[in-house]
Amino acid sequence: MIKTIVTGCCGRMGRAIIKCLADEPEMALVGAIESPGHPNIGKNVNDIMGLDKFKILIDDNFEEVIDKADVVIEFILPDVTLKHLEIVKSYNKKIVIGTTGFKDEEKNIIKKYSESIAIVLSPNMSVGVNLLFKLVEDVVDVLQSGYDIEIIEAHHNLKKDAPSGTAMKIAEILAKQQNKKLTDISVYGRKGLVGQRTREEIGIHAVRAGDIVGDHTVLFGGMGERLEITHRAHSRDNFALGAIRAAKFIVSKEKGIFDMLDVLKLKKS
Repeated sequence: MIKTIVTGCCGRMGRAIIKCLADEPEMALVGAIESPGHPNIGKNVNDIMGLDKFKILIDDNFEEVIDKADVVIEFILPDVTLKHLEIVKSYNKKIVIGTTGFKDEEKNIIKKYSESIAIVLSPNMSVGVNLLFKLVEDVVDVLQSGYDIEIIEAHHNLKKDAPSGTAMKIAEILAKQQNKKLTDISVYGRKGLVGQRTREEIGIHAVRAGDIVGDHTVLFGGMGERLEITHRAHSRDNFALGAIRAAKFIVSKEKGIFDMLDVLKLKKS
């Protein structure tokens, strides 16, 4: 039985993960964490989630419950994740991080922690999206430099970071496959007299509207044709199931940083 803590348990992703955990015979929920002052602190998870499986009270003290767990699943804010990582390390636990919006220096801090503990870090836990990561890597190898590349992502109007972590991951893959630095070739939206598009640039565009769960399209535009690869999330269950799959993967690892391509065995040898 994999003993699991879910942080940000009352958020969109936290709720989806806990509801999916209810159907996982190999997993046990041992902690549900929310931020101090949250109105659901002290309430039973079952009552909040409409479940009848768990007898866990929502808590705001992560360190108080961490020792009960084998693995933590976390989709929250970057600064809180970094604080939680310090606690996870001190108790030698495993963690699955779906938090997005990390700066480069924060990613380096996470990598440093991975020298001591096992971490899955992925901006998108969806199986389909991670297959998209693999597909765009292969496509750009074939198309080489004859095609313009644009990334368009769309999310709900409550999402705080832009572009999405998934869009940035796609852009990083595309830049790496072309032996370029993303900072040198990325263009974020366009306005005004910007001049002719350069051959090397990767355009990245963010849409925020309504309750869109998450859409990502990678457009390869060439002379006389274009190729579009699109992933559309219909619910958060696909992200939740991916996070649970990552938890099952990471629980047997001693240390190191992994992503969903590792979990799904999609990495190039």
